[in-house]
Amino acid sequence: MITNWFNRYYEAEFSTMLQKGKVLVLYGPRRVGKTELINKLLGLQPGKIFRGTGDDMDLKEVFSAGKLRNISTFLGGFNIIFIDEAQRIPEIGQGLKMLVDQHEDISIIVTGSSSLDLTNKVGEPLTGRHIQKILFPLSVLELREQFGSFDVHQKLDELLIYGGYPEVLNQPSREEKIEYLISLRDSYLLKDLFEIENIRFASKILQLLKLLAFQIGNEVSLTELGNTLELSKQSIERYLYLLEKAFVIQRVGGFSRNLRSEVVKTARYYFWDNGVRNAVINNFNQLNLRDDIGMLWENLMFIERMKKLSYKKIHSSIYFWRTYDKKEIDLVEERDGNLFGFEFKWKNKKITAPKLWSETYPYAKFEVISQDNYQQFLI
Repeated sequence: MITNWFNRYYEAEFSTMLQKGKVLVLYGPRRVGKTELINKLLGLQPGKIFRGTGDDMDLKEVFSAGKLRNISTFLGGFNIIFIDEAQRIPEIGQGLKMLVDQHEDISIIVTGSSSLDLTNKVGEPLTGRHIQKILFPLSVLELREQFGSFDVHQKLDELLIYGGYPEVLNQPSREEKIEYLISLRDSYLLKDLFEIENIRFASKILQLLKLLAFQIGNEVSLTELGNTLELSKQSIERYLYLLEKAFVIQRVGGFSRNLRSEVVKTARYYFWDNGVRNAVINNFNQLNLRDDIGMLWENLMFIERMKKLSYKKIHSSIYFWRTYDKKEIDLVEERDGNLFGFEFKWKNKKITAPKLWSETYPYAKFEVISQDNYQQFLI
């Protein structure tokens, strides 16, 4: 349980997210606070509320194929229905479709920690009937709104090392933060992959994550990963895909306008949380004792930017940009016909955009994101 409550971005938007005759689907990593957030918000709602979980055998029976026609008998009398970890109910999509079709005055909320399984189950049956949202670990955007700019900057080292999981930030000591992250790594992080996707080689998944943790900011070769782990390229591709859907890593492809010198056939991977990344490699040293501060900074800035784009509904295509002679830009955003390039540097350096970038895309913006201006970039 979260002892000190951190305000979440969706609290102010909940009244518009919760709609009658629609299903609100809230995705996000395990232990990020989805259940606590929904229960807090439901405590302020009038009417009769049903709370259930995908682990409940009786609820699974209600949603089973043989009982779907009677689902209104069990759940039709509620104003709001909340089902946590809904991906564990095999017939959840068809059951929710029947409910919203027969009871247009009911509001439904489901949460899931595996977008792959829950999306497959609710996506097609609920076309036009659902709203999707993602809850990330705590963001600079949220922390700054609650505590102010100065407090966020004081927490910067902590965010770089221990990440933004609410329960991590609530731990009073360094040792307890580390203990929680190790527990998260070992007990919760990959649980959906093992339960839903029947992944049997846990050690291979963790070895793959460790390799990715040391390649932040660099293109990843699937062939090299496969050779190192003694797995086929197809197995590596599948594991990477599943890790994305379990909200552990985020894939980014290369940007190109068909210049022969631009790299487009490889990808980079970032972790959804710095603390998880550091738990994977068992390194929680302070910043002055590390040689990977550049990776930590790039990962934090990238994922914090993704949080902002998601929460504020800024629809951008995201890429990295690199040429074969190693000219590069860490993040490229394309929206409304415009290009924005961002380079992430822990120390503020006077860097200009690569010459080829400026010549090829003369109207593109370029900015270096350092400790001096990161908050403006993320709010």
